[in-house]
Amino acid sequence: MPAANSAVIARQCDALHTMARRHVGPGSAYALLDYPNHSNVGDCAIWLGEIALLQGITGNAPAYVCEHHDFDAEALRRAFPEGPVFLHGGGNLGDIWPKHQRFREMILERLPDREIVQLPQSIAFREERGIAGFANLLSAHRDAHLYVRDRRSLDFAEARLGVAATLVPDCAFAMGALARRGVPAVDILMLMRTDSERAGHDQHAAPATGKIEVVDWLEEPRQAGDRWMRRARRLADRLGTSDAMTRRRRQYDRKAAERLERGLALLSRGRQVVTDRLHGHILSTLLDIPHVALDNSYGKVSGYIAAWTREFPHLRTAATPDEALARLAELP
Repeated sequence: MPAANSAVIARQCDALHTMARRHVGPGSAYALLDYPNHSNVGDCAIWLGEIALLQGITGNAPAYVCEHHDFDAEALRRAFPEGPVFLHGGGNLGDIWPKHQRFREMILERLPDREIVQLPQSIAFREERGIAGFANLLSAHRDAHLYVRDRRSLDFAEARLGVAATLVPDCAFAMGALARRGVPAVDILMLMRTDSERAGHDQHAAPATGKIEVVDWLEEPRQAGDRWMRRARRLADRLGTSDAMTRRRRQYDRKAAERLERGLALLSRGRQVVTDRLHGHILSTLLDIPHVALDNSYGKVSGYIAAWTREFPHLRTAATPDEALARLAELP
């Protein structure tokens, strides 16, 4: 019998491959920008899904990778003179996470002659002042493509940005089904946001007992590999060689895999999961863990579920942590 998550995963993988094949094919060279060098497990899951998707289609690793603060246009052009430039997907299009938005806008300005592909994002602007400027950059670029993960973002792109975006699932689904990391240690694992997208849910609504554990996944131990990563970035920028870029990319992928593994192990601690993190929901789905999803501050989680995952049989939604705990009884 197929796993409960099989149909949901297959639908989203098909949509992701259809999207990516519009821009690359076997043998294509490409760049993937805005590597998420931070502790948020969800962004690392997206990055690894993007790599799996693009490398699976092209047979090639990205010719150029960078973070938001160390982009080098000349190094990119040396690495591959033509081909699409992909921007990392996620939930940072707008003004909640401004450094990533500034980077996105800078790429549109500095690479007017390249195909720019914004991989699936959720859009959230809290202030009006940034909307028109971004809309102007999109309209001025000759070959920019915008993919979004939910219908609210789709409607916003058309009404406020003046572009025809395309609805595509989160790239983490390109990793496919995942296996639990070990046996559950607690009955209920509550993965609750503690950052600026928190919707006001009390992450301590439930006691930290043997049955319920309340956590977030933003904290991580510092590792010596961070120093190596910085040296690899500097070397790649200075030399502009494929070997140096390969070392940088491999370090990025290794670090992302370590962070993803930490998140998978954390979710696997719970027999069931309650979460207000979108990738708490997405990774629980890939792991086939029964869970209840709460929303974040601007409807990102509920919007994604409505568009892509509401048919997953091991999922329920709730408005409050107390309701979420009650709805767990409906799940296997």
